[in-house]
Amino acid sequence: MAYYPEPVGRLIEALQRLPGIGPKTAQRLTFFLLKRPLDEVATLAEALTQLKALIVHCSICFNVTQDDPCRICRDPQRDARSLCVVEEPNDLLALEKTGGFRGRYHVLLGALSPLDGIGPEDLKVRELLIRLEREPVEEIILATNPSVEGEATAIYLAKLLKPLAGRITRIARGLPVGGDLEYADEVTLAKALEGRRDMG
Repeated sequence: MAYYPEPVGRLIEALQRLPGIGPKTAQRLTFFLLKRPLDEVATLAEALTQLKALIVHCSICFNVTQDDPCRICRDPQRDARSLCVVEEPNDLLALEKTGGFRGRYHVLLGALSPLDGIGPEDLKVRELLIRLEREPVEEIILATNPSVEGEATAIYLAKLLKPLAGRITRIARGLPVGGDLEYADEVTLAKALEGRRDMG
């Protein structure tokens, strides 16, 4: 990036580290920000700083939160007999938007991916086992994404968790294979929850 002034090149490189942002998009965003008023750019910078300073993972479910434990874990109206396991906080948010699930959640913060070197020890699996020993549940819903990694994670968890719950279900395939929960509409997600099935 020697042909750009150093601050411009640095921002282009930083933006390229974001998912889905290639060199051209990073360059476009950088020059867009250069045209914006200083206070608007300062607001964006402050929002990014606050994001890292104020947001933590819930010590119970590992959702993102400003208060620990998160509002879902603190809510006495939630059904403690049902636990929905998801890959990422975005997936939890997508399911919450449906209004179709009133139980509690556990966020794995990823999915099994041997090709990328991600094994069970890299996810919040151990924490899930400890949690289930302390807080027994009647049903565990495996709501991992319908991708190769999501399916592998669900199969692994179903075998591991079988002794710890009366019923282990998997959300139905109302979702496209290879898709992410985050991008599915509420109706599709609600139907997927309704049509969940037993595993094992």
